[in-house]
Amino acid sequence: MKLNGIKHIFFDLDHTLWDFDKNSALTFEKIFEVHALDLATNDFLKAYEPINLDYWKLYREEKIDKVSLRYKRLKDTFDAVGFRVSDDVINQLSEDYITYLTTFNHLFDGTLDLLDYLQPVYDLHIITNGFEEAQQRKMDNANISKYFKTITNSETAGVKKPNPIIFNHALQVSNAKPSDSLMIGDNYEADILGAIDVGLDVILFNYHNYNAEPHIKQVNQLLDLKKYL
Repeated sequence: MKLNGIKHIFFDLDHTLWDFDKNSALTFEKIFEVHALDLATNDFLKAYEPINLDYWKLYREEKIDKVSLRYKRLKDTFDAVGFRVSDDVINQLSEDYITYLTTFNHLFDGTLDLLDYLQPVYDLHIITNGFEEAQQRKMDNANISKYFKTITNSETAGVKKPNPIIFNHALQVSNAKPSDSLMIGDNYEADILGAIDVGLDVILFNYHNYNAEPHIKQVNQLLDLKKYL
């Protein structure tokens, strides 16, 4: 079913267009090699991924700051896998992680085809909770910046999704209205419920296979968005 009246499409970046999990895993392999840490990346990631998600939830809710997020997600993971490492090394790893993360630029299958398909018809935008210094580099290095008219991140907006302020800020800078706008993202709370609260239409990129509410439009592959757009 094609959606009518949509002029502006807002995308989340990480876990929606930019394959965060794959790029993050490659980054940890690299920084463990650089620091000569004798630790299996797969074992680390099994512990890290849920810990990281929990800390990002706290970050979205303004319960921790960026510095604490970067340190504690690593500290807790090393503790969980029983690997002793000094605070100095953890702090350096947290910096190196951000540095190297943007050197890996795998996109989800179909990203470029989808953006080529959408750009002639819609104004495309990004709304992201990611760190300002990293998000632009990700997009530049993955060669997707050219597709987007505006990029709204939580640091410039002053709040994080699902706070309505960031969505309203993105609408304002893009000269869009809720009634002619669509949000596409993977995070049910931050992207979908947040956008619904300010009146945007939504599509969940449900590669996580969430048990989403049946009335929420969703796709498992990016190119499946063509049936709506």
